[in-house]
Amino acid sequence: MTDAVRHLYVHVPFCARRCSYCDFSIAVRPDVPVSEFLAALRAELAVRRAAGMAPPHLDTLYLGGGTPSHLGPDGVRALLDLVREFASWSVDAEVTLEANPDDVSPAATRDWHDAGITRVSLGAQSFDAGVLAWMHRTHSVEQVHRAVDVIRDTPFDSWSFDLIFALPATLERDWERDLALALGKAPPHLSLYGLTVEQGTPLGRWADRGEVLPADETTYEREFLRAHHLAASAGLQHYEVSNFGRPGHESRHNGSYWSGAAYLGLGPSAHGYDGDSRRWNISAYAAWRDAAVRGVDPVGGTELLGRVERRLEAVYLGLRTIGGLHVDTSEQALVAPWVSAGWATLDDDILRLTPLGWLRLDALAAALTPVPALQ
Repeated sequence: MTDAVRHLYVHVPFCARRCSYCDFSIAVRPDVPVSEFLAALRAELAVRRAAGMAPPHLDTLYLGGGTPSHLGPDGVRALLDLVREFASWSVDAEVTLEANPDDVSPAATRDWHDAGITRVSLGAQSFDAGVLAWMHRTHSVEQVHRAVDVIRDTPFDSWSFDLIFALPATLERDWERDLALALGKAPPHLSLYGLTVEQGTPLGRWADRGEVLPADETTYEREFLRAHHLAASAGLQHYEVSNFGRPGHESRHNGSYWSGAAYLGLGPSAHGYDGDSRRWNISAYAAWRDAAVRGVDPVGGTELLGRVERRLEAVYLGLRTIGGLHVDTSEQALVAPWVSAGWATLDDDILRLTPLGWLRLDALAAALTPVPALQ
C-alpha cells in the first residue's frame, strides 16, 4: 500500500557554472529559461496527475538543484504559485530554497519570504578566495558575508550554511578558520560535506591526470571530528552524519528521507518514494523537458523494494541519525565491540553511532544486514 505524500522536492537544474566537484543534474545557462522550465514542470504534473497522482497536502517543500535562486525572485514566486495549483501546504510548512551567495540581496530575500519561502540553505562552501576559485564557485568571500547579513535580517523561520571539508592538501585550506568564521555567523543549522571525487567532473579529470591528490582518510577523520567538537561547543547538535542544528532548526524535509516517509520528486533527476517503490526522473534537462512537454512521463527508472531492500534501508537510515536503530538481542553481541571501540552507544536496545562510528557508517550498516540473515 502506498503512503500519503506530505513532502515534495523540486529539482531546479540551472547554474551559472558547473562547480569542479559537481556531478548533479545541472544545466549551465547564462540566461535562465524560466518560462520554459515552468512549462515543462507543469507538463510533468499533468502527466503524473493523469496517471493517478493525488494532490498532496505538504508538510515540507524543498527547492534544490542546481541553483534554485538562479531563477530570480519572480521565477521563485512563479514556481511556488505553480506548486500551489496542484498541492496545498500547512501554515507551518517548511519551504526551503537553496541559494548561492551572489543571488542574495535585500530585495530578493524579501520577495522569497513574501512568496512563501520559510528557510534558506546558503551554499557558501568556504571563506577562502583561492578555494572558491578552485571549486569554480561564482561568488566571492565578501558576498558570503553580505549574504548572511541579509538572510539574518529577513524574517525566515530558519536558515542553513553549507561548508565542504577534506580538500586536497595542496590548497592549504585552513579548516579551523573556515569553521570559526561559519560558526561566528551563529547559523541555526550547519551542513558539512566531505569532498568526493566523481568521474566526469573537472575534479575527476584532474585526479585522473594526477594533478590533484584527494585528501587522505586521516585528514577526513580529523576535520570531521574537529567540526563535531566546535559545532557542539557552539550549541549545535550533530543530529545526522552531515548536519548540525539548534533545537527546532533541524531540516524537516531531509528528516522525511531519513525516516522513510513517502515523498514526491519533480524535475530532472528528481527521486520519489511512495512507501512501496522508488522512481527517478530522466537526468538530462533537455531530455526531461522534451519528454514532459510531449505528454510522456519523464521517468528514468523505478525500483520495487522487497523485504531485503527495506531492511537494508532501515538499518542505514537509522544509523545515520541520532534517533538510532533498534537492535534485538541476537544483534547485541555483534555491536558490543562497536560500543567498546567508541563507535556506538547502546541504550534500551537503541544503537546510536558516535561521530567515530559515522566515519564507518557504510561498513557498520553492512555488518548488520548480512544477506543470509534476511532470506
